[in-house]
Amino acid sequence: MTAGEPTAARRALTAGLVLTVASVAFEGMAVPTVMPTVARQLGGLAAYGWVFTAFMLTNVIGITAAGRHTDDHGPAGAYLAGLGLFGLGLAIGGAAPSMAVLIAARAVQGLGGGALSAVVYACVGRAYPVSEQPRMLAMLSSAWVVPGLVGPAVSGFVADHLDWRLVFFGLIPPLGVAAALTLPILRPLSAPADHARKESTLGAAAVLAVGVVALLVGLEQPTHASGVAAIVAGAVVMVPALRRLMPDGTMVVRPGMPAAIVAMGLVSMAFFGAETVVPLMLTTARGQTSVAAGLALTGASLSWTTGAWVQARLAGSGSRRILVAVASGLIALGIAAVATVARESTPVGVAWAAWAVTGLGMGIGHATISLIVLEQAPAGGEGTASAAMQLAAVIGIAIGAGIAGVSIMIGSTPAVGFTLAFALMTLTALAAVATARRLPDRR
Repeated sequence: MTAGEPTAARRALTAGLVLTVASVAFEGMAVPTVMPTVARQLGGLAAYGWVFTAFMLTNVIGITAAGRHTDDHGPAGAYLAGLGLFGLGLAIGGAAPSMAVLIAARAVQGLGGGALSAVVYACVGRAYPVSEQPRMLAMLSSAWVVPGLVGPAVSGFVADHLDWRLVFFGLIPPLGVAAALTLPILRPLSAPADHARKESTLGAAAVLAVGVVALLVGLEQPTHASGVAAIVAGAVVMVPALRRLMPDGTMVVRPGMPAAIVAMGLVSMAFFGAETVVPLMLTTARGQTSVAAGLALTGASLSWTTGAWVQARLAGSGSRRILVAVASGLIALGIAAVATVARESTPVGVAWAAWAVTGLGMGIGHATISLIVLEQAPAGGEGTASAAMQLAAVIGIAIGAGIAGVSIMIGSTPAVGFTLAFALMTLTALAAVATARRLPDRR
């Protein structure tokens, strides 16, 4: 199928890609929900954090490998490998007899999930005409709504009343349906005949993953000499690896696609760094229940989807640069407003309204930046461009969460810690506003 061919085939591809993203989203919502139960049954509480660290480590490698493979051979092989590894990780996790096996399963899942995140966006650039790409990006954002609304509740119910293993096994069948819908359309999308293959970057991806972990380990103990050493070592390792994995000019925010990739990292860092703090602040500083705190996140997921559809409506005539600047400004405004809730004098309801504004900005910004990257990618380079964008997002999320955690730790009081975390994330979003000036104004 080419970008100019219509309809039945593209509808099947759309359904398959949306189902793929929804399956990954359900997994992302379900595993954190059931992990306390899993840790109690498998007896590996000391290794609890590695369940998530292992996923992130291999996620970076999966993103890089799939992006390069998509450019060199077409998206079908990378998609099938990603889907297979993700399903295999679910199967191993569901059958895991120990925490060590579960960590290994999560590493396999990370490889698959990373591959899927890169190849899905590359498919949008390769298989859809330019006029349909904004709408398709909005649909991919919408695929997170149902998992965000019902995923934690359903997985929690299954873990409490049935068996947590069913959460892992239950996510496997939709992957088969997604493959049946998607693979027949992806197979003809081979690499362009004149595409020049490049050297492997898997080594750089592995080095980058190690550097990110070292940085995060250091951020957990920033006041100790060993923590400072880990932070420095992580940064030293990460910079040369990023130079190899990112488009030329990314490290100096060159106008065009490099600036778009930096913007993706900044908005991801600001939004998700602040999101790790919002529930904690509402429950510990303002005495709200976990359910009440979760409603703020639910509202943001709905407004994120709304923002993605706003982008789809404005993409045809609106300025890319202005859309990203406005979106980043909304993120900064929302985070700054949420920060005021750390004070007892601010009504708690401000947090729900402000975080919905933040989600709206993220929906507009994430979809618009993704569109810019696809538009700026050279023919046959959509996979590498998508992989760079996803890497920027993953690293931004990890660093944002780490910095937010440090801020809370070093604050003289909880309110000071929360305020510091939100202030740093607000500044990060404002940096994205400045970066928007280097983005293209039109397609």
